[in-house]
Amino acid sequence: MSRVGRWGVVAWGKSAAARTAARMEERRREAEELLRREAQHPGPPPVPADPQVRTPPTPASSSSYHRESHLGRPATPAEAVPWALRVAAESTWRLLLLGAALYVVFRVVTTLRIVALAFMAALLIAALLQPTVAWLRRHGLPRALAAALTFLSGLVGIGLVGWFVVWQVTTNLESVTSRVQQGVDQLRDWLVKGPLHLTDKQISDFAKQISKAIGTNSDAITSAGFTGVTIAVEVLTGVVLAAFCTFFLLYDGERIWQWTLRGLPRHSRYAMAGAGPRAWATLTSYVRGTVLVAFIDSVCIGIGIELLNVPLAVPLAVIIFLGAFVPLVGALVTGTVAVLIALVTQGPFTAAMVLVVLVAVQQIEGHLLQPLILGRAVRVHPLAVVLAVASGSIVAGIGGAVVSVPLVAVTNTVVGYLRRRNAAGHEVFSALEAAQDEQLGYPRPEPSEATGGATAADAAGTDRGTAPEEAGGSGNPPSGQSGTGDS
Repeated sequence: MSRVGRWGVVAWGKSAAARTAARMEERRREAEELLRREAQHPGPPPVPADPQVRTPPTPASSSSYHRESHLGRPATPAEAVPWALRVAAESTWRLLLLGAALYVVFRVVTTLRIVALAFMAALLIAALLQPTVAWLRRHGLPRALAAALTFLSGLVGIGLVGWFVVWQVTTNLESVTSRVQQGVDQLRDWLVKGPLHLTDKQISDFAKQISKAIGTNSDAITSAGFTGVTIAVEVLTGVVLAAFCTFFLLYDGERIWQWTLRGLPRHSRYAMAGAGPRAWATLTSYVRGTVLVAFIDSVCIGIGIELLNVPLAVPLAVIIFLGAFVPLVGALVTGTVAVLIALVTQGPFTAAMVLVVLVAVQQIEGHLLQPLILGRAVRVHPLAVVLAVASGSIVAGIGGAVVSVPLVAVTNTVVGYLRRRNAAGHEVFSALEAAQDEQLGYPRPEPSEATGGATAADAAGTDRGTAPEEAGGSGNPPSGQSGTGDS
């Protein structure tokens, strides 16, 4: 391209740039003029009103008129609902959802009752025997050998106790039978010569009616017998399953717990890793303390029965020992067997004395033994114990009554630990935020005299009636964080 051509291109570019700049300047002036006019006349020009024709207001004027006429009406319907009612509604549907989940859990537990009770029994037995396994391992025994020795020792101990009870029953069965027969004869004489003044014919008719009722309901009795056989098979299955689970909990309990932690969500592993050992310590303390309390109860009641010359004192003491695993009511309920045997063998006075012994031992247990042996770590309110025993017996019978109280104790420990952990986490985050604000030079909020030590922002939030979450006091750590403080 020649030099003249290049000059022409440059001149054309300069003229185009000048024209563009001129257009932009013209548009800027038009915008400024429009803004100036709108500032001088904010509304549309007034239209002469005709008294016969009424023009409808524009949407903007309608909303302003609506707000001016109803100054007390909230902007949205949700703001018209009282805060307490909103909290109650949201809490209700969450409680309903939680209740539905618990119902599903209870249905599954009821369906798999044998498996659930066997595993819970295995946990209780493992909690009782695990300190022995740990002691053997500290003295150099391998884990498998320590678990096997402890498990076999427990089986041998249970077998010896069962053999001793059976031996005592078979040895004293003949004398007990004769005493029961004597008691029945005394009862017959009391019915004839006592205040009721029954005749021998009335007593014989009553016995015939009982025999007739038994013969009429033979089918029901037979079905009950088959039901008893079914229950015996289920109990045997549960015992075998519990023994199997106990051995592997003693042998490989730590690995089972680590595997369970890996199955939890990542943000929940640290919390449960801290709650698990505390729950296990609570369960161990509860089982060992309950065994000691049950042993003391059975020994005291057994000595009292023996001093009152009631037969089968040792078997009755073993039955009371097993029943004492249900706190507050177990020993008293199983002790009624001793009262009945004392009634038919020794008479009403001896039965009343046995009842006095039972009540006295129960009072000592509730006011002295449990607070002293179990301690504060596994202390549960008596009302919670009674409700837990009743609920467990309704859901799963005797086994449910046995495992309900340790389940409540463990749940109480876990919930308390998680609550303290969250509180510690909030304190840590508050301290970090305060340190960061101090480093950046932000002023710290001073306490307000009108609010009794609360900050001005807190006082404003309280006066507005806002929820703790809206005022910045939510119950959870900041987003993306989790409480990591340990109590």
